[in-house]
Amino acid sequence: MTGRRKPRVAVVFGGRSSEHAISCVSAGSVLAAIDRERYDVVPIGITRDGRWVLESGDPARLALGAGALPSVDGDRAAVTLAHGVSGTDLVVTDAARPPETLGEVDVVFPVLHGPWGEDGTLQGMLEMSGVRYVGAGVLASAVSMDKAFMKVVLADAGLPLMPSLTVTTRSWAADPDAVRRRADELGYPLFVKPARGGSSIGISKVHDASELDGALATAFEHDPKVLVEVAAEGAREVECGVLQALDGVPETSSPAELRVTGDHEFYDFEAKYVPEEATSVDIPAVLPDGVEEQMRALSVRAFEAVGCEGLARVDFFVLPDGSLVVNELNTMPGFTPLSMYPQMWAASGLDYPALVDRLIALALQRDTGLR
Repeated sequence: MTGRRKPRVAVVFGGRSSEHAISCVSAGSVLAAIDRERYDVVPIGITRDGRWVLESGDPARLALGAGALPSVDGDRAAVTLAHGVSGTDLVVTDAARPPETLGEVDVVFPVLHGPWGEDGTLQGMLEMSGVRYVGAGVLASAVSMDKAFMKVVLADAGLPLMPSLTVTTRSWAADPDAVRRRADELGYPLFVKPARGGSSIGISKVHDASELDGALATAFEHDPKVLVEVAAEGAREVECGVLQALDGVPETSSPAELRVTGDHEFYDFEAKYVPEEATSVDIPAVLPDGVEEQMRALSVRAFEAVGCEGLARVDFFVLPDGSLVVNELNTMPGFTPLSMYPQMWAASGLDYPALVDRLIALALQRDTGLR
């Protein structure tokens, strides 16, 4: 960064995953919240086929409308990150005119959910380019994206988890009866979900053995690696936000409880993102004595176990006996108006613009690589 210009923040969104639309909605909220008096903002969209374009900075274009999902406009001018001697520049290329350099990028805010963005792939590219960015690094992103490996890391750290098994398309094709036997041993009901997905896409609740094959087929449409996990029957779903202070110390938010009503048996895509759906939220969650303190402590342990940076949302089940089980850790939680992570921090005294500003400030002071 040279002179006295404002830091340039590239907000990157869209991407190749099934969560493309939700990434666009999250990015619209982030773009609306960034203080333009303090930062120069460049919106960069990644199309569903992986092309980078200079997108519109209008948050309204990225909003989730009735019956319509936003997406990145692939007809816009292409944009690349060009690594030079003095830094990494944004270069716009359009067939109608010569390439245009927009200037040096100081920090990337990757508002990407799912594979090819939240899984360490983009983070690795940014590390190689020497560009600072918001959120977890390569390894923490990859481990947290893969629910099977995340469970291995969290279990090694002594965190409580629901029993599960991992099924790949190869293991299923080789011996489906063995998979069915192992599922029977876990006991029904079960949840079947893509190992490296999010936003409840491809998830099914399996009530008995007759539903297993269909649920696996649905999950395999999104990921060749699938997690089959014991359902936490009768449990309450409670989440806790983790955010680093500027000195690096992880802080925790007030927890939030999600209650799904109506026709939804679990917290599926519609319950998460469609405003008309019946989902109620309590912030702060009303928990038995000592449970909130334990949840906050476990959230920090999970955050540190996978080596997170910046932010994370840790999801829990509160079992009927009051004990806690970690469901998963999300390194780039949703930033839509209905998303729990911003709501939890707002209830904890940090509003949306201040949250976005904190994340950018953390990214600006971090090093790249192993320094």
